[in-house]
Amino acid sequence: MPAHVSTFQLLGAPVLLAVTVWIVCLGRVLRRRRFEDTVRRHGPLLGALPRQRQARPDLESVELTPAERDAFAGLVRQFGDRRC
Repeated sequence: MPAHVSTFQLLGAPVLLAVTVWIVCLGRVLRRRRFEDTVRRHGPLLGALPRQRQARPDLESVELTPAERDAFAGLVRQFGDRRC
């Protein structure tokens, strides 16, 4: 044991380490317990998100004019001719 270091200084580091480990472990245990209590009390988490609809939404369609149909057919032909 060095002469210039007191007994309290020698014990300080291990005691500080032990207290730190104890606080970290206690925090984890309490956090896990709080999480399990929340799941038990409220069911599955993410309850703030809306429920997903089971059925798909209605399909939307728009009637095209003959000019729009011709323009679309021209685009299809134009892009169909390209080779990648």
